Amino acid sequence: MTQNGSSISMRAYSSLIEFFRLEAAGGIMLVAASVIALIVANTSLEGLYLGFLDFPVHIGLADFAIKKPLVLWINDGLMAIFFLLVGLELKREFVEGQFADRKQIMMPAMCALGGMIVPMAVYAAFNWNDPVAMNGVAIPAATDIAFALGVLSLLGSRVPVALKLLLTAIAVADDLGAIIIIAIFYTSNLSLLSLGLAVVAIFGLWLLKKFKVMRLSAYLLVGLCMWVAVLKSGVHATLAGVVLGLFIPIGGDQEGSPRPSESLEHFLHPWVAYLILPLFAFANAGVSLEGIQWSNLADAIPLGIVAGLFVGKQIGVFGVAFILLRLKWVRLPEGLNLKLLWGLSMLCGIGFTMSLFIGSLAFEGQGESLQVSYRLGILLASFISAIAAFGFLKWQVRKIEA
Repeated sequence: MTQNGSSISMRAYSSLIEFFRLEAAGGIMLVAASVIALIVANTSLEGLYLGFLDFPVHIGLADFAIKKPLVLWINDGLMAIFFLLVGLELKREFVEGQFADRKQIMMPAMCALGGMIVPMAVYAAFNWNDPVAMNGVAIPAATDIAFALGVLSLLGSRVPVALKLLLTAIAVADDLGAIIIIAIFYTSNLSLLSLGLAVVAIFGLWLLKKFKVMRLSAYLLVGLCMWVAVLKSGVHATLAGVVLGLFIPIGGDQEGSPRPSESLEHFLHPWVAYLILPLFAFANAGVSLEGIQWSNLADAIPLGIVAGLFVGKQIGVFGVAFILLRLKWVRLPEGLNLKLLWGLSMLCGIGFTMSLFIGSLAFEGQGESLQVSYRLGILLASFISAIAAFGFLKWQVRKIEA
């Protein structure tokens, strides 16, 4: 009996390890967390769910304490770790990766730009006369790379490697755009003292880098001080994560030389993919559907988000790529064709966690109906984009194989 129990435990453990090795694992967990949140928010467990989100967490001493509900610790604290990973990835791509060769930047950068401007314009067309709704104009500009790559990986090894690389490159450029949007549009009630302290911390990071300090703990300690200062300043605290990531040194090329950035990136990746992003999705995707009718989807905000993410992303990403190819300013990566590129533009319409994050900033403190409205639009648009992209790309891959 003991041996049978041990055998079952080992098989379960092996299956779990195999699951986490799947490329789609992160995307699957995001979807699962969102579905669980939706179920919980629409059952008798709703009270427990809301109590979980509103649970007060107090860290610090006396005047130096930070007290926030758990949902804000997730959105301001854990998401800062996500953006730290984004900063590390951005730096790596520009120093050693796809963007190190400046000739390779144009296509993903311009596609990402088109994939932000056009969806924002589409959303604005639906909400131009509503100043409150216009706060959410940046919601359809985002792309959830974890979810998008998860959908792409469901097609298996039949997908051209170039398609995955181009999607990743566009997402990296898109992340950079999202960072700029957050810094410009979602900063308010600035505290000059806290901003000054944040600048001092940034100067400290610069000194560490200038004197070629390779001890990761030194950067993380100064980065933590910077995060607290930014949190108190009125600038969104997640930007501190990006700044810290850009300052952490990549390290030397010689074998055995320390590479702090690479080490931290490898350490953070599973925590972000399998804990932080699913937890964020669980905390923000729980929409109560009570009293909601199909006619609510025709409201300007959800309609603008759905049209922006599903239609605007395709026009922006594919349209820019098509123009660049026609002008012969870029070449189509080997193994790709225009139809696969169109399928990629559909994948970019999966805004999900990044759109939810921007929406939480845009409509912070607004009424419950507005909160439900934008979340519903994001969930619907991301679902439609994922299903359409998967179906279309599966069809195209089969045609190529035939």
